[in-house]
Amino acid sequence: MVIDGFGRPLSTLRLSVTDRCNLRCSYCMPEATYQWLEKPHLLSFEELARVVRILRAYGLDRVRITGGEPLLRQDLPKLVAMLAAVGVSDLSMTSNAVLLARSASDLLLAGLKRLTVSLDTLKPDVFVKLAQRDELAAVRLSLDLVAGLGFHELKLDTVLVRGINHDEAVDLVRFAGDLGAEIRFIEYMDVGGATGWRPDLVVSQAELLQILAGAFGEAVALPGRGAAPAQRFRLGNGQTIGIVASVTQPFCADCDRLRMTADGQLLACLYAKTGLDVRTSLRRGDSDDQIGHQIGDFWRSRVDQGALQRAGMLERSGYVSLEELRTNPRLEMHTRGG
Repeated sequence: MVIDGFGRPLSTLRLSVTDRCNLRCSYCMPEATYQWLEKPHLLSFEELARVVRILRAYGLDRVRITGGEPLLRQDLPKLVAMLAAVGVSDLSMTSNAVLLARSASDLLLAGLKRLTVSLDTLKPDVFVKLAQRDELAAVRLSLDLVAGLGFHELKLDTVLVRGINHDEAVDLVRFAGDLGAEIRFIEYMDVGGATGWRPDLVVSQAELLQILAGAFGEAVALPGRGAAPAQRFRLGNGQTIGIVASVTQPFCADCDRLRMTADGQLLACLYAKTGLDVRTSLRRGDSDDQIGHQIGDFWRSRVDQGALQRAGMLERSGYVSLEELRTNPRLEMHTRGG
């Protein structure tokens, strides 16, 4: 086990396999054009699995596959099988589910245990407004399919944006309950790529709980959160939900997550502007021990508390300018795995 400067262990990896996405959600990819990572720089499946194997010796036990949209990476079930063979106890993936129906069974057979689907609305017109694509029918089809496949856990992730979809919170909770999924509401964050972020667009945890109490009764916080990003609540009707209150109630003190971009840049925080380049080490022939020592030193020097620092700002606006994003695509939310 390796510990950072605030006593936080390295336990979880958010592994981005592509920076590409087939949606253009307003809270993540609102711009018309983007600078993409260079394809020759993307790590191969073998390189990705090697990094995970190296990290196992330093305490890593949970891996979440992300993007962009991970299903845009060809032959993804092959990577899932390679990661499952490494032996992490928890292997999961986040997807927008547009392409999920055609590969869900293969992902399950390959060893994917948990699945999270991003779903921000149940209304076709609002979906188009949020995602700039007309794909809600494909997402719903995928959800109907995966709900009966036998994944250990199915979750829905919802970003509420005031004036666009915040009035659907109650309906989304009911939909998740009918589906047999647990829904997690995520406060709209001012991360890289969120060029339209404003404080007044954030629906806070406190406000959301008031909304849900009106429909389901008072919510009770559940114990045992640990390092999880979501605080779970039991609603008055017995249903369990989660809230990721990164903006109004940051949880940096317990964050155990390392991130890796698809081109091999390790990031110690969602808000980090620099990281550790492991692609160069992988491709110049460094041994597992050498790479492991580099990563271990990187984590030990970690003192990042990005969300907490942002919360302490007197005047808060977008985190990264559009000009910075144009020159460094690794600052984009869709590049660092959300």
